[in-house]
This record gives sequence, structure tokens and C-alpha cells, in this order.
Amino acid sequence: MKILITGASSGIGEALSRLYATKDNELFLLARREERLQTLCRELEKEALSMQIVTVDVTNFALLQEKIRAIGDVDMVILNAGVSLGHSLEITPMDDFQKLFDANLLSSHAILEVLLPHFRAKRGGKIVFISSLASLITMPTSLAYSTSKRALNAYAEGLRYKYKKEGIKVINILPGFIKSEMTDKNSFKMPFFLSTEAGAKRIYDAIAKEKRFYPFPFRFYTIIRLLNLLPDFLKEKIIHSLTQRS
Repeated sequence: MKILITGASSGIGEALSRLYATKDNELFLLARREERLQTLCRELEKEALSMQIVTVDVTNFALLQEKIRAIGDVDMVILNAGVSLGHSLEITPMDDFQKLFDANLLSSHAILEVLLPHFRAKRGGKIVFISSLASLITMPTSLAYSTSKRALNAYAEGLRYKYKKEGIKVINILPGFIKSEMTDKNSFKMPFFLSTEAGAKRIYDAIAKEKRFYPFPFRFYTIIRLLNLLPDFLKEKIIHSLTQRS
């Protein structure tokens, strides 16, 4: 299977690259940090059928699409690249807000604009989005990040409806807190915190089972769902309290 993984140089992307490095798979590992990709490739090249690194900043859409065209057809793309600004009650500067949306949302469309014709031509393929439980409830300290991931959920949902009859599988994964460079920025206690390896394995298994919508850990997801069911005044009171603590 030919697999493209974005954000492959660290965290979940790196861990997924290790899981998919088998003799059945041709891997294309995409990220902006070439040295890290090369190190990972040296470690895994004997494990995979073949491996190629693709060095590009996903917010450089023109170059990104050029690199994706050079790859050609793949069987699965895991859209994992993304950024976080950390948690703050300060107003996010416009430049940072735009860069976050470019990385977390628009880069996925830039990639899929190139890949979707291939998927449609063969009436198959998997598109995997790595969203976040943070997309289900917008905390005031992570306004930009949560909003970008909620928009990603809407995008994934629309694609699923649009291409279901063409055999294209759209999978949306919503992890909670997983050890990564993103969560390393957080100074507060993170509930139901998972190691990078444990989180990646959950994602790997969900993809294998073709879960259309997979939020985890389940207990954390349940708490968020219950919070969203509360009357607005009570929900706001709880969120205000949690924000004050963080």
C-alpha cells in the first residue's frame, strides 16, 4: 500500500510512520524538517518496502502541491500536519491565526485537490484526518486551534458524504491529549494523557477498522459530550471555572 503521512518528523506522525513501516507498504513521509525526516528514514528504510522523504512546509501551498503531484497516486493519505499556539487568553495576532488555519485546515485541501482525482479515477482510497477533541468544545484559551479543528471536522464530514458512493473512505480521528511537541507547550494537568506510542496505536487500529469518526479516550469524549448537553448558563459557568484554573 502506498501511504502519504504529513507531519511525519515528530509526535503522532513519526509514531504512525513507525507502525506503517512494513514490507507491505511504500511510505512517503512529509514534513518541513529535513534532518529529522532523514534520521527517521535511516531507521525505518529496512522495515518498509520503500520509503521517500518529502521536505516542504505545508503552508507553502504552491510548493506543497508540486511535491504531491510528484508523488502521484497513493492508496492512503494521513493528514496529520498541524500546529498549536499553546493556551492563552490573549487575542491571537492575525498573522499567527492565519498560519494556524493554513497548517491545520487549508493544507489538507491543497493536498486533496491533487490527490482526489486519483482516488476518484480508481474509485477507492483512504483519507485520514487527524483532528482533536478540542474541536468539540472551544475553550477560550485555545480559540484559534479549536476553531481550526472544528472547521476540519466539517470539511471531513462533507467529503465523506460527497465521495461515499465512489468508494473513497474518509476517516476523522479526534485524539485527546497525546505526548507531542504540541502538548509539551501546556503547563496545566492534561486529563487522560496518553504516550505518543499508545495514542498512535489507537489511531492505527481505528484506521484499520475504517472508523468514520473516532474520538478518544472515550471517557474524555463522554465528559465533553455531557458538558455540551448542559444548559448554556451552566456550561459557561463550568468553562469559566476551568479557564480560571488553567
